[in-house]
Amino acid sequence: MTEPRLRRAVGLMSGTSLDGIDVALLDTDGQSIVRRGPSRVYPYEAGFRQRLSAALETAKTIEERSGRPGDLAAIEQDLTDLHAGVVERFLAETGTSRESIDLVGFHGQTVLHRPDQALTVQLGDGARLAGAVGLPVVYDMRAGDMRAGGQGAPLVPAYHAALARSLPEPYRMTPVVFVNVGGISNITYVEPDADPVAFDSGPGNALIDQWMEREAGLPFDQDGETASKGQILDALAERYLGSPFLAKPAPKSLDRFDFSVPGPDEGSLEDVARTLCFVTAEAILKATEHLLKPPKLWIICGGGRRHPVIMADLASGAARAGASVIAAEAASLDGDAMEAEAWAYLAVRSQADLPLTFPTTTGCSTPANGGVLALPAT
Repeated sequence: MTEPRLRRAVGLMSGTSLDGIDVALLDTDGQSIVRRGPSRVYPYEAGFRQRLSAALETAKTIEERSGRPGDLAAIEQDLTDLHAGVVERFLAETGTSRESIDLVGFHGQTVLHRPDQALTVQLGDGARLAGAVGLPVVYDMRAGDMRAGGQGAPLVPAYHAALARSLPEPYRMTPVVFVNVGGISNITYVEPDADPVAFDSGPGNALIDQWMEREAGLPFDQDGETASKGQILDALAERYLGSPFLAKPAPKSLDRFDFSVPGPDEGSLEDVARTLCFVTAEAILKATEHLLKPPKLWIICGGGRRHPVIMADLASGAARAGASVIAAEAASLDGDAMEAEAWAYLAVRSQADLPLTFPTTTGCSTPANGGVLALPAT
């Protein structure tokens, strides 16, 4: 039997945590074959991270996808150039020849997501990137789903489903849920021979990071040191966990600002940090209310898997339902690179005219393809 044609793609992801650019290399047919290559994380400098944070406020005035009010056009250009530089560094550091690359999957930076208005905005100029790196670039992969009536998020579930098919023993159990704890948390529920079910579950790291930055001048809670010293504030936790969003059935997705940071007088640095960890974990666990069956295994990806308090809360909650919680690495996966890998995988699917999203993941009317192909100048 002839093996399906594999394409080599580089995936680029800058998530809602605003911490940097993830890069990953993948050889795939865009379906069941996934051969993971090297990956890297390139942090943003503090000054650029502050510019991106300010851009989120400016973006609130956008009314149509091409709008770039204020300094957003300049930030988009600089963001694209940073991605180009990262691609060059990645190819050099990993010894990957440019000629071996078929596609680059470019996410860009989400600065606005309003699914109820069919509006999602990612900064990033795909044509400029293609010209800079001399490679075909697939970008703007969320818009096709919205045109089909979907939420435009999450898009990673198609890749999660591919990974679930090749989990090592002893993790070949079903159903399995992948959880990405980034700025926002999202889950993908996978059962054999069925389209994945996915949705944003609630806050991820964004609230904790914003709290630590505002109250302590720190970008995040390193090793859970602050939260581990605090106590859960029940009233504050209930305020978040009583959000109508958590009770809303899927499909559903969030903008970074849909949950606000507690006020400075709502508790001590440690107690609020501890409470926000609990909220993140409980919102994820509450997602089982919207699933067909309780999962047997939770695989945790994204930066949140490094927070010991979040992981402990998840593990204790899942254990009450007879389920296990593991970090992605326990299943021989890369929890940092998974979203970048997914964008490489989706770029290949886009060009193979395969669906990126499904009615069960975003609420689109039919399985939807998407993406725009930008070619380098010849």
